[in-house]
Amino acid sequence: MSTVRTFVAIAASADTRARAAELSEVLRTCGMRVTWTRPENLHLTLKFLGDVDEARVPVVCRSVTAAVAAVPAFTARFSGAGAFPDIRRPQTLWVGTTLGHDELCRLAAAVEQALQEVGFAPEQRTFKPHLTLGRVRTGGRAQQRELSQLLAECSQFDCDTTRVCEVVVLSSQLSPSGPAYQPLGRGPLAS
Repeated sequence: MSTVRTFVAIAASADTRARAAELSEVLRTCGMRVTWTRPENLHLTLKFLGDVDEARVPVVCRSVTAAVAAVPAFTARFSGAGAFPDIRRPQTLWVGTTLGHDELCRLAAAVEQALQEVGFAPEQRTFKPHLTLGRVRTGGRAQQRELSQLLAECSQFDCDTTRVCEVVVLSSQLSPSGPAYQPLGRGPLAS
């Protein structure tokens, strides 16, 4: 059986993607080697499933669609640069959320519950809504200090809003030029 690398996400709006690209340009000046997320690929992951048997993809799509159908659409504001595990040791660079944070957490919990009911393992980490800007690969201490300083300076950077009216089940095909995403299914939220 063949598998599909699968995840459930919310696409960022064009305005949010443009502002996040501006933030990435600011952070690039630190000199660290970072694998940056292409602006067109910016999304908020609700649940990463990994390699899913192709035969199970329709079950995933139906479960996600049913889980989000009664959730009212809402607006999320993405703002504030940060890093996992923290800005002193940046490994994953991100933009957080302000407006819509609680709604995003509830939406992720609904998706998580629905997918557990069809046999997917629960996520062990606490859900923290964010858009991943990039992943740090290498750099010296001086560059790391500079990146940490830039993250602190951009802690209030505003990346605009995204209207959350659907959840998308996506496939991810990895290549040397970066991942390519294809929608497998869409789950509209209640209007």
